[in-house]
Amino acid sequence: MLVNKRDGTKQEFDFNKIKKAVKAAFSSCGIEKETRIDPVIWSIKNKLELVDNELSVEKIQDIVETSLMQCGEYKVAKSYIIYREEHRQLRESAEKNLTFIDNYIHSDNTANATIDDNSNVSNHNIAVLNAEIHKENNQNTNYRMLENELRKLYPNFDYKQMMNDFNTIAYLHDSSSQIGMPYCVAITMYPFLTHGIKKLGGLSAKPESLESFCGIFINMVFAIASQYKGACATPGFLLCMDWFCRQEWGNDYIYHLDEVISHGKKDRTIETQILQYFQQVTYSINQPASARGGQSVFWNISIFDKEFFNTMYGEFYFPDGSAPIWETFNWLQKKYLHWLNQERLKCILTFPVVSVALIYKDKHFIDQELFEYACQEYAEGNSFFTYINDSPESLSSCCRLSSKISKPQFNFTNGQIGEMTGSQNVITLNFNRIIQDWYNSMKVNVSVEEKSGKASSEFIGSLLRTDKDLQESLKVYLTEILERIYKYQTAYNSCLRRLLDAGLLTTYTAGFIDLKKQYLTIGINGLNQGAEFLGYQCNKNESYKKFCNLIFSTIKEQNQLHKSNSLMFNTEFTP
Repeated sequence: MLVNKRDGTKQEFDFNKIKKAVKAAFSSCGIEKETRIDPVIWSIKNKLELVDNELSVEKIQDIVETSLMQCGEYKVAKSYIIYREEHRQLRESAEKNLTFIDNYIHSDNTANATIDDNSNVSNHNIAVLNAEIHKENNQNTNYRMLENELRKLYPNFDYKQMMNDFNTIAYLHDSSSQIGMPYCVAITMYPFLTHGIKKLGGLSAKPESLESFCGIFINMVFAIASQYKGACATPGFLLCMDWFCRQEWGNDYIYHLDEVISHGKKDRTIETQILQYFQQVTYSINQPASARGGQSVFWNISIFDKEFFNTMYGEFYFPDGSAPIWETFNWLQKKYLHWLNQERLKCILTFPVVSVALIYKDKHFIDQELFEYACQEYAEGNSFFTYINDSPESLSSCCRLSSKISKPQFNFTNGQIGEMTGSQNVITLNFNRIIQDWYNSMKVNVSVEEKSGKASSEFIGSLLRTDKDLQESLKVYLTEILERIYKYQTAYNSCLRRLLDAGLLTTYTAGFIDLKKQYLTIGINGLNQGAEFLGYQCNKNESYKKFCNLIFSTIKEQNQLHKSNSLMFNTEFTP
């Protein structure tokens, strides 16, 4: 008799393999007696003798199960069935991975081979493959971890609703990337100046010179970024670099930049040395890293006008007791901004993402000089974000995130704590889907039908401009969704706190960031499409402004209502 193997080959049947498997099943239950085992083996043998020519492996295993049950060995049968199922899952998992590898090899880009449609990896190599191959498992694990936490916090909550939300109206950012990580962070660099990266688990002590600052700073960014799904912002990078420049060449170094500091084939001046350090830091951080799944670090820095600088660093002191100097810092930040633009003409440098923070008040920019410099850089093709506010009470330093600077205070443990911000987690709402779902619920609303005689989306949109009942209806509908999102975010915060208490989130224990200073972010996507569905034109008009205000004010109101001593919620547009 031949056995049809799972790989399609045929093999001569060997009954000794069956006997060995049956004995192993009994042994797993602590049974070694032949008087218990022999009847099962004879039952299997009798059934197999009825087979003419060929049997599949699955059919043979079915016969073993049946014989165990018929002989009353239910405990052994259960053990055998579980063993069989576990091995089936292992085979399927391995086959799935092999299929993924084959698809990855033949795909023209990573996004076409992975479940992560947002994958921005340009490299096609073994490091990227090994990062992408686990993403489906990572996503399932993150969902289950969130589900388990929801069950603890809200025993009566229907966790199936969570998966329904994530499959329809909500998106849990980077759920497939890493397990149990915070999303993004803007850090204070003061612990770096006092302890280096030792408290992060690294070997490097605090930097003692400009050269060691640049080298260890690169290591610090990689070390911190490896603990986050998204961006790592260092708003104080140029401030600290300026401090080391002044230690190296004096507080007036910007006034003798052409001073030769080393001789060789080409003499090196202070300015050329600074440019070399710019190059070292920027190119190194743009290098794809294994700790990032073959991606480079998503690195952000900030450029400050004088008003922002005074608010952020007016009471700041470096570890040696000295204070920042605006003139040297401002020269260095402008030099870097210009250098980066020129360097991008030679090489594609995605990072850092730069945000220029400017105060605009009483119809003019307070720091006119930096404003004009930014305009000149834009005119020369530079690319950076411009954050404009009428007061330095909030700061954008981490992607699109604007953080409130409630107390821009300094302490000698963490430095300028106003630099600390970021998102613990981001869940984005699909407002196009939400608006259409709300509209579909309106179509069966009798009062609307009576008012209009019809219930087209454009007509309901026109009523929404003035109808208080309809406005309240949309607000209530959105609030019910938000209530669930706050639960998911609170559960995620609880997951992070458990990991923090276990000592796994070393960026926090080392003092670079405080979890309480990070937001649980609600993203907005598809708002314009939802507005267009209701017949609005997405431009500067009153109807569109009122619609947006209804959405934003509802979310803002709910964010404030759900805020606590340990939880903060904010909102941002997400691409």
